[in-house]
Amino acid sequence: MKISLRGVRGSIPTTGADTAIYGGNTSCVVVSEGDCLLVLDGGSGMQKFNLHNNTAIKRIDILLTHLHLDHIQGLGFFNPFFDPDMHVHIWGPKSKSSSLHSRLSRYLSPPLFPVSLRDLPCKLTMHDIENSSFEIGPFIIESRYIIHPGTTVGFRVSNRRSVFTYLPDHEPVLGSTEFLSDKKWISGFDLALNADLLLHDAQYTKQQYLNKFGWGHSSMDDAIKFAALAEVKHLLLAHHDPHHSDDQLNQFFDELKNNNNYTFKYELAAEGMNFELP
Repeated sequence: MKISLRGVRGSIPTTGADTAIYGGNTSCVVVSEGDCLLVLDGGSGMQKFNLHNNTAIKRIDILLTHLHLDHIQGLGFFNPFFDPDMHVHIWGPKSKSSSLHSRLSRYLSPPLFPVSLRDLPCKLTMHDIENSSFEIGPFIIESRYIIHPGTTVGFRVSNRRSVFTYLPDHEPVLGSTEFLSDKKWISGFDLALNADLLLHDAQYTKQQYLNKFGWGHSSMDDAIKFAALAEVKHLLLAHHDPHHSDDQLNQFFDELKNNNNYTFKYELAAEGMNFELP
């Protein structure tokens, strides 16, 4: 299982010299094995996706955690949408009010975007998901509703040998100053349990989070506690606040390391990182 980070910034794209190290593009991660490609979220990092003339790939699956703009704004710039021979499947959280197709069409249509979803030449299939389990090629995928404003899911991607968990927007301690004592009631816990690699929301410092209760995001401290409770092997702290420069992120991370003694590996996610799980 190969994992490529295309965007790890939160809320809005942020470009400039002071964000060059960790990147300014919003959420997008590519997971692949052989000719099977999963694209997790469609943030601005999606514009960097390119098949490089790989004609063997005829299907791509896009897994959306939710439909906030920073997670779908790259969809209109996704080249496979404009290939009439390409099969594109979009999986996204089910809503009681309207279908996934209807909700995405609000963005991919004038006046917000010049090309309507219905006019894309690819062979497009939509899947409304909830607390679901499904298979795509060699991958077993589990989606579960998690704590974040609006209908939001997290993903656990397994290839029977390793596990990648994706929780870019998540507030697991909402309503409390500490994690629940019964782990099974912690939002997202079953998705992250024993994961080889976890990408988790860590938008705020511990102090900043005190003024951000209910905004749907996590502090770095809570992200690392969550990973420890779930016995994760490797944690990527992501969804960096657009106001945080590279220097500030480094400072916050140094403080985090000085205040914790966890033995598992954890680090700041950076655009362009690549991982290969067994």
